[in-house]
Amino acid sequence: MEPAVLVVGAGPVGLTMALELTRFGIPVRIIDKAAARTDKSKALVLWSRTLELMDRGGHSQAFVDAGFKVTAANIYAGARQVAHVRLDELQTPHPYALMLPQSDTERLLEAQLNARGVKIERQVELTRFVADTDQITATLQSADGREETLTVPWLIGCDGAHSAVRHGLGMEFVGNTMLSDWILADVHLHGLTDNANEVNTFWHADGALALFPISPGRYRVIADVGDALTGQRRPDPTLEEVQAVLDQRGPGGLVVSSPIWLASFRINERKVADYRAGRVFLAGDAAHIHSPAGGQGMNTGMQDAFNLSWKLALVHHGLVSDEPLLESYNIERSAVGQQVLIDAGRLTALATLRSSAWQQLRNHVASFAFGMSAVRQTMATKLTELSIGYPHSPLTIVGKHGHAKPAAGERVPISSSSTLTTQGATPRFVLYAARDPQSADVIGRHSKVLEPALRPPFDEDHIWLARPDGYVATVVAKGEWDQVDRYLSLICGQ
Repeated sequence: MEPAVLVVGAGPVGLTMALELTRFGIPVRIIDKAAARTDKSKALVLWSRTLELMDRGGHSQAFVDAGFKVTAANIYAGARQVAHVRLDELQTPHPYALMLPQSDTERLLEAQLNARGVKIERQVELTRFVADTDQITATLQSADGREETLTVPWLIGCDGAHSAVRHGLGMEFVGNTMLSDWILADVHLHGLTDNANEVNTFWHADGALALFPISPGRYRVIADVGDALTGQRRPDPTLEEVQAVLDQRGPGGLVVSSPIWLASFRINERKVADYRAGRVFLAGDAAHIHSPAGGQGMNTGMQDAFNLSWKLALVHHGLVSDEPLLESYNIERSAVGQQVLIDAGRLTALATLRSSAWQQLRNHVASFAFGMSAVRQTMATKLTELSIGYPHSPLTIVGKHGHAKPAAGERVPISSSSTLTTQGATPRFVLYAARDPQSADVIGRHSKVLEPALRPPFDEDHIWLARPDGYVATVVAKGEWDQVDRYLSLICGQ
């Protein structure tokens, strides 16, 4: 079968994109210029919302089985704990941060993609492409120099911060590089007795230190180590340098050993203005890169893939018109990417304050703020990405029932006992409503894009229409089936 989509890049975002498109019955090719997947831990965490979206395809369990669950995060200033944020009280089937090295995430995604009959074409590079109104003509080059010309309807760049697809579009990657050096160490660590299985961040007068548990006894250590010298890359740290930072900023008594990965890095914060150019799309680091504070980068990219795949599937299968569905991808995900940039930048700035006066003020305000349950709840839902929504999307109609919860644009809440899985090759909208004679008429009229069964409403006075990715499209009063019919007719271009 001829491919309909060429996915460039086989990291977590590209693999997720290819897996979702394949699930929805779209033939894909996925290429990567690297000879093998990464062997580094890199991005460590899968957040609750990402796991919920993986649930919908029925392929989250392998990741949960392989990962390490973390249910809280702490911030310390000196010997004083200023924040303790619990995740295990959230209303989700996955009330935790799932710690899993990126190498394992890629391995599991690739295995599931292979099970669907799709193989990654490695050491294959996109060298150029021409985007016309009805197709993409791409030139691919193998490691031995052979070239191939491929024509596909759609091209998706998931090829990272140095994206060939983004360069081919001539898009500006707007932002900056922070002028500070950071070290990263994936090591074994002994001596952490308090909150050993939680994320621990230490605000020290000389900088920040963060410890992320990967598995029992193994941790990711991250710390800023001073202003960067322009144009000079800092050498990777030695184990002795990592130990010195722990001795200076940690709680005391910590000993590192058996390093798995030591690296230095600088933080880039960049983003394109538009994630779409006609039949070409960007996702993940090709479209946005962030500070690692909060661990949102990989998850944001994977959620780009979940967002685009169902929309492209409905268009590919001829069930909806291209607009506004495909244009909503950029509107929705660009807004999310911008907010992640802002939030991660703020967290980084707070953690790396240099002035002792500002540090004291930060510590005082943080201790007061995190003493309030509402602040802790907000932080938990932001970290886990459960708070992400699309209230300003062209696919969201708020109407006169904006008081109903969940509101239009918000995530449909999922309890551990009611995990929602979208079955079949066609993405479908879902109705949360009481059954009545009119419901059968609407479901029948839009049977190609609506699940055939109604789900119990969140209250008896309203009808909720949810998108295939589990966000509320619109809320109307009980009995207003004409409004549901009108929404689906508009989306489907009828």
